[in-house]
Amino acid sequence: MSLVVRKTIDIRFSEVDSMRVVWHGSYVKFLEDGRECFGDKFGLGYLDVAAQGLLIPIVDMKLSYKKSAKYGDKLVVETRFISSLAAKLIFEYTIYRKADMAVLVKAQTTQVFTDKEGQLLLCCPDFYIDWKSSVGILK
Repeated sequence: MSLVVRKTIDIRFSEVDSMRVVWHGSYVKFLEDGRECFGDKFGLGYLDVAAQGLLIPIVDMKLSYKKSAKYGDKLVVETRFISSLAAKLIFEYTIYRKADMAVLVKAQTTQVFTDKEGQLLLCCPDFYIDWKSSVGILK
């Protein structure tokens, strides 16, 4: 089963450099927007995790820049959940320019579950297993 969301982003002036090209670091925020959209749609948001007494810090992030976006562009952030047996969340992203659907960025993030003190969980939390069942990942 594929869990995917798409979020449209309007490029603001604060996200571009002096040449009106989107600054490379702005894309990290766009990935966050994609994860928040995913969490809202599928019930796995940051507040849902925090309600379980857990955190999900990012431990790995990879971005591959293909083409530039400019001030005034509209982008589509496609966020896809990648299932893993480990106690972690993996997302793959494709960021497109909406006008021509040109691929601008391909990315991946990995988040792990920790308790509030930052201790890594080695086993999947029960609520996460239940969530996977509820969205059809586990049968």
